[in-house]
Formats: sequence, C-alpha cells, structure tokens
Amino acid sequence: MTRIIVTGVAGRMGSRIADIVRQGGGLTLGGATESPGSFAVGTLLPEGHQVVDDLAKNIEHADVVIDFTSPKATLRHAEICAQHDKALVVGTTGFGPEEREKLLPLLKKIPSVFSSNMSIGMNVMFKTAARMAALLGEDYDIEIFEAHHRHKKDAPSGTALTLAEEIAAAVGSDLAKVARYERHGQIGARAPREIGIQTLRGGDIVGDHTVYFAGEGERLEITHRATSRDNFARGAVLAAKWVAAKSPGVYTMFDVLGLE
Repeated sequence: MTRIIVTGVAGRMGSRIADIVRQGGGLTLGGATESPGSFAVGTLLPEGHQVVDDLAKNIEHADVVIDFTSPKATLRHAEICAQHDKALVVGTTGFGPEEREKLLPLLKKIPSVFSSNMSIGMNVMFKTAARMAALLGEDYDIEIFEAHHRHKKDAPSGTALTLAEEIAAAVGSDLAKVARYERHGQIGARAPREIGIQTLRGGDIVGDHTVYFAGEGERLEITHRATSRDNFARGAVLAAKWVAAKSPGVYTMFDVLGLE
C-alpha cells in the first residue's frame, strides 16, 4: 500500500486529490498539510490523521507527497522530501527562473514528477500540437490562448508555457526570442516565427487552452477544455503510483504516460 500525503488539502486541487486517493487502487492517505493559519489545520481527516501546518511534522507517514501549492511552499516541501528520501509529485506552477534553479537540484535527489499539467488529455495535446507545428512549418502563424478562473495568480498558465515550449522546440525556435505575450498600439506586422501567448481570467473557468495555426486561406485549431479538476487529480495520483518505485530523478507526465 502506497502512502500519500497531500499538501494544501483544503484547496481546490488538494481536496480533489485526497478524494481520488481515497478511491483506493493500492493507495492510502497517510496525512495532509495546510498553510499556517488555515482553518483546516488541526482538523481530523476521515482516516484519523490530523492536518498539520508543516510537512516535516508528518513526512514519516508518506511514501509519496503530492504538491499543488505555491512556488515558495513547494520549495519548502521539496527540501523536506529530499532530507527524508521521499518521492514527490509537483503540479505547482508560476515558478520564476531563480525558484526553478533552487527546485530542480532538490527534485533530482529523489524520485519526482514535475509537470505543469497532470491531465492525460493535455499531455497528449502537448505532443500533438508540437507535431502539427513541425508538419505545418513557417507558413502558419501560431497563437496560444488560455483561460482560467479569476483566482489564478500566475499568467500565462504553466500549461500554456509548456505548449509554447514544446511547439518552439518542434520548429527549432528559442521561445525566449519568439514569444509575444501582449499586443497594444502601433506594433507593426507580425514578426516571423512569432508565437503568441494570450491570457483570459474570469469566473470559474477550470482551464481552457487552444492553439491556433493560422495560414493563408485556412486555420487549424486544437483545443483542450477542462470541465473538472478531477482530470488533474487523477493524473497526479497516477503519477504518484508510478514514481513510488522509480530511482531518483526528475520525470514528467510524458514519462508516466509513455509519451516520450
């Protein structure tokens, strides 16, 4: 039986992940955390475990930790997992370059899965969009549009950035040089090989991502619409089951799903 600790268990993702873990399949919820000051700290889970405000307090009860929190909290959780040789699944997004530089060495010390999106469908879309970009070539302009709920703090979404990274790699571009995140005023004609990445925030949108390939006389579109967070939760739990038996290293959902 693989023991899972869910960080941020009172959040949108954390609560769904805990429920998916409870559905069984060789898994058990070994504990949970919430941020200091949260109403959930000190409450009891149905399994009888107390929600704690620091992963270090219950890390010994985990085989794998699943983390969908914030960059700062994830760094702390990665440090604790590395100290105790516990596997970690990270679905947190919004990391800056310096935060990623701190995080990746920690993840390399333990079995870890680090992906911007845990949905099976979205990971298939990453590969499909990259293949389409390579097949269509430079005659088709590429735009990525993403929409999320009003509470999402980072923009563009980590998923949109992964889409852009996969597409840029497929066409031999450096995303840092070709990405265009906004357009306003007299901007001139579109630059060659530009990849546009645009954002909408509002309401309770779980997550929509569309890639447009706009050519002369035709347009191709590929879209993923998430209607429930359960897709991400199920993917994260699948990743936890998969990574529990792996050697230390940083894996992605492509590895989990065999999409490499």
